[in-house]
Amino acid sequence: MRCVRFLDLAATSAAVSATTGRRAKVELLAGALRALDPAEVAAGSGYLAGELRQRQTGVGWASLRELPPPATEPTLTVSAVDAAVDEIAAVHGPGSQARRRQLLVALFAVATADEQRLLVDLFRGELRQGAQAGLLADAIARATEVPVATVRRALLLAGDLRAVAVAARTGGAAALAGFGLQVGRPLAPMLAQSAPSVDAALAVTGVPAVVDVKLDGIRIQVHRSGDDIAVFTRSLDEITVRVPEVVAAVRALPARELVLDGEAIGLDTAGRPLPFPQTSSRAARRTTPSTTGVTTVAPAVLAAAGTTGETVLTPYFFDLLHLDGDDLIDLPGRQRWAALAGAVDESLLVGRVEVDGPEQAGAAFAAALDAGQEGVVVKAPDAPYDAGRRGAAWVKVKPRHTLDLVVLAVEWGSGRREGWLSNLHLGARDPRTGEFVMLGKTFKGLTDELLRWQTERFLGLAVERGDWVVRVRPEQVVEIAFDGVLASTRYPGGMALRFARVLRYRHDKSAAEADTIDTVRALHTGRAPA
Repeated sequence: MRCVRFLDLAATSAAVSATTGRRAKVELLAGALRALDPAEVAAGSGYLAGELRQRQTGVGWASLRELPPPATEPTLTVSAVDAAVDEIAAVHGPGSQARRRQLLVALFAVATADEQRLLVDLFRGELRQGAQAGLLADAIARATEVPVATVRRALLLAGDLRAVAVAARTGGAAALAGFGLQVGRPLAPMLAQSAPSVDAALAVTGVPAVVDVKLDGIRIQVHRSGDDIAVFTRSLDEITVRVPEVVAAVRALPARELVLDGEAIGLDTAGRPLPFPQTSSRAARRTTPSTTGVTTVAPAVLAAAGTTGETVLTPYFFDLLHLDGDDLIDLPGRQRWAALAGAVDESLLVGRVEVDGPEQAGAAFAAALDAGQEGVVVKAPDAPYDAGRRGAAWVKVKPRHTLDLVVLAVEWGSGRREGWLSNLHLGARDPRTGEFVMLGKTFKGLTDELLRWQTERFLGLAVERGDWVVRVRPEQVVEIAFDGVLASTRYPGGMALRFARVLRYRHDKSAAEADTIDTVRALHTGRAPA
């Protein structure tokens, strides 16, 4: 076995980040994939895509703040890193935190500075080099001389880039042809673009269109084969044992073999959605939910509930990918949805209306918001289910939240942003102490012009300059758009902004005029600030 140095993958990652052309990126990635030994392809292809093979490692943001000095000579291989991360991920039980920290320090101590940067990004899930699944699919095709359409199809059905890369390297097109929609094996879900309005969404999908209510729940993909039922999240993690009410609802359906796409959401006694943090935390626990006070969910959901007082998650489905031996993903949406309506009780279907223009779509959007939902998804009814892709057939529209926050620190960028201050640490004002409470970080929405401006601005405000983070005087206000507020143990305020992105810098506001932590808490709880 010829082992590829981890440093070589780090160099490829940096080169891809610094490259703007798609073709050049693909060539770099294909070269790296060719160099990998077959035994390294699963881990190495994941690293190039910014993913660890091990989904859960137990390594949080705080664990990566204090790291040992980098090694001067590269000794790590791709296989050695994968084995080290395996060992870290396997740590459980008493003393696990100290043992995990020991193993993490040992790994970083033998990593060079470039290798440390890549490892930090991989553990944080923050690698931004433009090597998304589409690029990697093209690179796999290039490296293995397999038609790109064959690779993409396998990737859509397998939902696992690493498995596709291994199959292509070891068996070529014949191995990739073995990937089909298999009940029980999750596939990457179809995703939606974003639009600022229903008018803009209809301009993309065309008319007539279908408008679905967008629930603020957790994306679920449910597979049933006879009595066997499995529930997967958007990231393809299995959560079956955590959602017995979803299992019960699907078990009550007449079909024997199903693959359903939908959302699971917590509802209050009036049938309105609970805040997303309550839904997501309920799905993260392994307890049995309660029937107490819940009157708006389907009987099969209630039948699965216990008496523990937990939130009940109700499933709502909007697509059907397989029904009793027949794959439906290549059928037009209207045919899939007709089959869905025939297979699933109406009480478990997402609200849907067909529209022929902006006026009807706008009314559907307003009705969804009035019902406490997140927004709508506008869909082209003739499009197939484009698994794993964010195409033009589905377009989501949500109202936008904004806050004026204060920049507390900025991280140096990497790749194309090397030499510029990029990732902003955001804080809300605490009116009781006059201090600022950190709510998260973002580098989204920053143009090259803003990067240049903010680098000069924040170096002028710097109070502490580190190799990674520059801490600044809390003076600069920035307007941040975001999709919601989540409970979080990562930051001192106990909350984090969901999908935060920069809109503009507020030169007309002082830090004393920034939004307060009370305002953020009110958004989190869904109540008006006191």
